[in-house]
Amino acid sequence: MALRLLITPGEPAGIGPDLVISIMQQPDRLPADLELIAVADPLLLQSRSARLARPVTLNHWRPGHGALARSGTLNVLPVNMAQREEPGKLNTANADYVLQTLQTAAQCCLNGQAHAMVTAPVHKGIINDAGTAFSGHTEFLAEFCQSELTVMMLATDGLRVALVTTHLPLKDVAAAITPARLTRIIEILHHDLQIKFNIADPHILVCGLNPHAGEGGHLGREEIDVIEPVLHNLRQRGMRLSGPLPADTLFTPKYLDTADAVLAMYHDQGLPVLKYKGFGRASNITLGLPIIRTSVDHGTALDLAGSGQADDGSLRTAINTACEMVKAQQSRAEVSCK
Repeated sequence: MALRLLITPGEPAGIGPDLVISIMQQPDRLPADLELIAVADPLLLQSRSARLARPVTLNHWRPGHGALARSGTLNVLPVNMAQREEPGKLNTANADYVLQTLQTAAQCCLNGQAHAMVTAPVHKGIINDAGTAFSGHTEFLAEFCQSELTVMMLATDGLRVALVTTHLPLKDVAAAITPARLTRIIEILHHDLQIKFNIADPHILVCGLNPHAGEGGHLGREEIDVIEPVLHNLRQRGMRLSGPLPADTLFTPKYLDTADAVLAMYHDQGLPVLKYKGFGRASNITLGLPIIRTSVDHGTALDLAGSGQADDGSLRTAINTACEMVKAQQSRAEVSCK
């Protein structure tokens, strides 16, 4: 059965449209059974294709119709922009268009018309400037899909890093790590590693919050008062959890070689390591949604838009990751039905 993925090009003035067009120049580097559909304004894709001198033929796609990826052909589910884009120049008039592409793709996945959605980068600032409070794809899709809580996880070859807190000022992180939140985050991570990655008994490494994981309370008590009790309770339920471990030593082969994922307490505790290991070859995955969603590990790169110099490696990784997750979920479902 073909894998049907919807892809949103993100900020129209950024490199997202370039990456989508680039991907379709070499579909042989994607899974052979992939149906890839861009949720975008056809005029945007035509304009950027001409600017890059990479011709593509656009096919208007309707839910329920097959569309295997072919070289130089791009299937499009049309969503119209308010104004024509200019590469590198943000325009608040098109902020709502960006959100509409996300809603359209997510709704198709919820309706079972697509297996997963893949997102190119958006520009948070311009969406907020246009009058819509927006902190990121993860939070937006959680609200749209009515998910009580989602987990951001980035993955590259040999390493998965999930986050307890995401886009928060550092001064607010400790207060946000409550027993209830930490418990639910680990439950979601454990569940989705089983269901969406088909890992029967996942082993999760959990970072401490403070340097040296609090040094027995001398450098902070969050490990003693919050993290350790939560881990103890979840271990009683059969979860394989190691920690809290000092983040400065956790990311070493001694620990990682036996782990399926790392749980970091905040954004810049875990992601610098992952991006050092695999920047340009990593994908951003939203756990806790009723759908599969992956994304790139980089931003809009306005200075590269329309230049032909943007690297499509992360988007290609996000597409391949989504395909692997769909197949893992289908495999697990088939075993459960036997």
